[in-house]
Amino acid sequence: MSTAVASKISPITQTLAAYIAAAPRKALPKAVAEKTKHHILDTIAAMVSGSQLSPGKAALAYAKTLGGTKEATIVGSRMMTTTVNAALANAMMAHADETDDSHAPSMMHPGCAIVANALAFGERHQRSGTALLRAVALGYDVGSRLNMSLGDTAFRRVGHLTHCFGPTFGSTAAAAALSGFNAKQVRYALAYAAQQAGGLSSYARDTEHIEKAFDFGGMPARNGATAVTMVAAGCTATDDILFGERGFYAAYDESQRSGFTPNPSILVRELGSTYEIMRTNIKRWTVGSPIQAPLDSLLTLIREHNIKADDVEKLVVRVSITGANTVGDREMPDICMQHMCAVMLIDGIATFDSAHDIKRMKNPKVLAVRKRIELIGDEALQKKLPQRQGIVEITLKDGRKVRHHTEAVRGTPGNPMTRAEVDEKCYHLMAPVLGAKKARALCDAIWQLEKLADARRLRSLLQC
Repeated sequence: MSTAVASKISPITQTLAAYIAAAPRKALPKAVAEKTKHHILDTIAAMVSGSQLSPGKAALAYAKTLGGTKEATIVGSRMMTTTVNAALANAMMAHADETDDSHAPSMMHPGCAIVANALAFGERHQRSGTALLRAVALGYDVGSRLNMSLGDTAFRRVGHLTHCFGPTFGSTAAAAALSGFNAKQVRYALAYAAQQAGGLSSYARDTEHIEKAFDFGGMPARNGATAVTMVAAGCTATDDILFGERGFYAAYDESQRSGFTPNPSILVRELGSTYEIMRTNIKRWTVGSPIQAPLDSLLTLIREHNIKADDVEKLVVRVSITGANTVGDREMPDICMQHMCAVMLIDGIATFDSAHDIKRMKNPKVLAVRKRIELIGDEALQKKLPQRQGIVEITLKDGRKVRHHTEAVRGTPGNPMTRAEVDEKCYHLMAPVLGAKKARALCDAIWQLEKLADARRLRSLLQC
């Protein structure tokens, strides 16, 4: 590269591209590698269970219409297709409901797109388990930093979908690393990623979760896979699309509307020393994020005071204003606060099955309990964001009042799930689909990912 061309590339872009290109050769700290396994397994479990839900079935049906070279596996099926198509379908399966992980500081679900791309490109290039670990951790670092550099909450408030922007760049980074790109190729891939970045927060109007599965998972995975496969095929692009005339940060400077001026330096801040996967949540409950804390609180109260549904005069749930708007009286059970609290009161627990039993939303007993539940958007809890705290206050028919405030949801960095807890969650999600023996073998394979020589050896465990 000539000096004249190099001088047009910003230091931030040069640093980011060089870091992505070097990531396959950079060992992860032990704790980061372990946490990355948690998220890979958790996302695969979301894919497997999601393959049986309507968004997953729609993704598979769509992929079948596309055909394509048999390069990568579509989870929960016997179908092989192109890297791009497999990434899209698997990512939609991973966000077919509310099972997958989330990164609160950047307001995105990183795993669905990033892990889907890592699996597809791992197969495409016959990469090792260690390579998968490094690529996934890299994707979380790049995607989350991209959103934070744009202002995450402020960026979303004006209508942009953070759940697509960050994962588009994160999945691109993971795929570029697994493709063995040099820094120049990475910059080209980032250009194609930036050109495809988009998404609208209007997804909340989707009542069947199919568009949402595409918006959060399928679209950013497809974007990243397309960007990398185009460059791999020889397509060139802008050397530095992030900066300069009509560049990415100029186009998405929403400071006049949001009050936040983009801070591109966040893209490369503490790369290699602070790993964002360590700040990513794994859900204990297979429901929307704002419902996690209230279910933690409600379960604590049920068990501490031996509360039954018939004992409750009134139940008040307090979450952030944003959270209340997201999950208040929704049409789908797994993202409806009042319904899930009613179900937990009746059953004494919340399970994957109960969170996806849409017929039960019309059950007279559930509806009777729901009438006694009030959801309040709390200004004080709004100020605690991105921490998704929750308070449950119960007035019992015998006059007693009990209260529990969950400040750190189980599965968040402040209250992390153990390996055993993640394993239990994932095994029980996958066993009904894959069978007990295969689900157990898949869990064990991910926990021993460093021993995997070729990602294609996971195929038989992912198929059914």
